This record gives sequence, structure tokens and C-alpha cells, in this order.
Amino acid sequence: MKTVSIGNLKAGLDQPLLIIAGPCLIESESLVMNTAESLKRAAENLPIQLVFKSSFKKANRTSASGFTGIGFEKALGILEKVRNTYDLPLLTDIHTEMEAPIVASVVDVLQIP
Repeated sequence: MKTVSIGNLKAGLDQPLLIIAGPCLIESESLVMNTAESLKRAAENLPIQLVFKSSFKKANRTSASGFTGIGFEKALGILEKVRNTYDLPLLTDIHTEMEAPIVASVVDVLQIP
């Protein structure tokens, strides 16, 4: 039986359910912070583990003129604020090799879409 660690959480068959949740895209600080607070509160009342996920950039939009995000540095700062405020493990996606070390300094899991 394999177990995977994310921060101080463990995912596996013999572990409590681990849920990865959050807004698809970081559109504003208030959206992300309100969502993180609500999810954290819900998780505290249930036998689950929570990893917060939100993307700083959506590079796979169907329209070239579609909204892709508020900017790398601003979005990463918001993720860091979620970590510091709510003590949640974080997951986000990266789009280039160059983003990996910078983003890894803030989040626990890097997702490659």
C-alpha cells in the first residue's frame, strides 16, 4: 500500500480522505482568502484532510483574449498569504521550468498540466 505525503498530510488507503480544493484561478485576494477560510472551517468539522489549490495562471484558455490571471508575483504572494494565514498545504500548477524553483519555495505540490 503506497502512501504519499503532502506537507504534514498523508494520502493513502489507510488515511483520512484527502481533498484538494480551491478556486480554479486566483482572480483576486478576497476570493482566494474567503475560499481558503471557508474550506479550512469545513475541513475542521469533518474527518478529512485539505490541500488548497488555485492556479496563478491559466495558459489553456479557449480564447487568446481570455483572462489568464492577475500576474505571477501578485498571485504567488496571495498563495503565500493563504499558507501563512490558514496553515494549509498548497498545490498549484506551473507552465515553464523557470517557474518551478520560485513556485516550489511557496507551495508543497507542483502540478504540470
